[in-house]
Amino acid sequence: MSRKQQLLKRHRRNKRIALLAGLLLLIAVGVLVAWWLPLILAVLLWVAHEAWFADHLFYSPKDDYQYRFAPHSRHGHLRLEAGCLLSDTPLTLAGDETLIVQVQLESSWLGRFLDPAVDVSGDRQAFERGVAGTRYLNLTGTAAALAAGEVRVRGRFCRLVGQPTLWVFRQPDPARQRVMVIAPHADDAELAAFGLYAQADESWIVTLTAGEIEAEHYQQMGLPQADAARLKGRLRAWDSIAVPRWAGVPEAQCVQLGYFCLQLPAMQAAPDQPQASREAQCADTRLFRQFNGVALPSDVDGLPTWHNLIADLRALLLKARPEVIVLPTPVLDPHPDHICAHNAVIDALQGLEWQPSTVLGYANHLHDNDRWPMGDSGAGVALPPHFDTDRVLQPYSRVLSHSQQQDKAMALGMMHDLQPRAPFKRRVRRLLQQLLAGRGPSPYGENEFFRKAVRRHELLWVLKQD
Repeated sequence: MSRKQQLLKRHRRNKRIALLAGLLLLIAVGVLVAWWLPLILAVLLWVAHEAWFADHLFYSPKDDYQYRFAPHSRHGHLRLEAGCLLSDTPLTLAGDETLIVQVQLESSWLGRFLDPAVDVSGDRQAFERGVAGTRYLNLTGTAAALAAGEVRVRGRFCRLVGQPTLWVFRQPDPARQRVMVIAPHADDAELAAFGLYAQADESWIVTLTAGEIEAEHYQQMGLPQADAARLKGRLRAWDSIAVPRWAGVPEAQCVQLGYFCLQLPAMQAAPDQPQASREAQCADTRLFRQFNGVALPSDVDGLPTWHNLIADLRALLLKARPEVIVLPTPVLDPHPDHICAHNAVIDALQGLEWQPSTVLGYANHLHDNDRWPMGDSGAGVALPPHFDTDRVLQPYSRVLSHSQQQDKAMALGMMHDLQPRAPFKRRVRRLLQQLLAGRGPSPYGENEFFRKAVRRHELLWVLKQD
């Protein structure tokens, strides 16, 4: 069982215990006070739960985030004076550095009901309700203003305490190199790195799976499960080839491998054994490769095996010769297909004559917080919760202009998997949170990924750099 599954299991167990305790309390109130009072209290408790306690947060908001960065990245302490961040020593910044400021936050009482945030010169980076601990602001894009002492910082439903620490991370611009983005599913490349691959000198998008399962939306059209899964897979295969064209990536450099969703772990566990789709009644990857303009080694048999996946990746790596590979990082992203996508690329690179100079990781899902990045569309992206100092991490952040964010939003809007309406219960929850918790909807779409991904920053992690 993965850590994410363990956290979910514990969360659901605790929720069942809380519901049982609440039910017993309501029964006692009905017996001792009035029969109708528990009905009113039950509705109020449900509303309070949906508005303020429905987030999947698997840690205490009072826990310190714990990162370990390379010591040379630490610039030193800043001080907050008259609302501005100031440095005691001159800052020599080129302007393209990733700038992270470590702060201590303390929530106000209102910050237990409304999302606490830190306003950074017009940008607003949100945190957990009731926050009280170490957090990391993303100041990338403010180098000139920071050097001039003009970055204004103000807590909203929280306050900054102690002395902030500045971390500066420098590296060559990956957009000036050949970039290959590895996407476990159609839309992962856009969620994580649309801004990067849209601006790169040359980009390749390689999607590993058709993402055909969980096709209930298409079953509602009257299709049997297998037909619905095949239709969804074909649509997402089309998306994986067509949507990057919006960013100028040639069709010949967009490749769909057509393996099956959530079957990558089984493939890795038994590399020679084909793993058919869970729902599409299909064991041939070629069904979802019909839009490819590139021939792949496993086109010969279409068998969904780990060995075929590695062979396909090796052929593409030798053909594209990417200097920068962007792929999921299992350090932060717990999705099983994302972990296996990372592992497959590492396996494919073993002994290969071409090696990238830079490997960047991304996390479209988190172990500990399903709402991250917190806050609204267009806001900056603070560092995510992390509680393991065993590994040195290096963030890399890109700044997206408003027009680039709009292009990214339109790319996500073309993805069929992000188009269906949210379930009724989720829509009610969002309405209650909008009315009672001050959370605004995304102007770009209803799916939660429009809020999460269309941001001022794209946040990646340097896994390798020569």
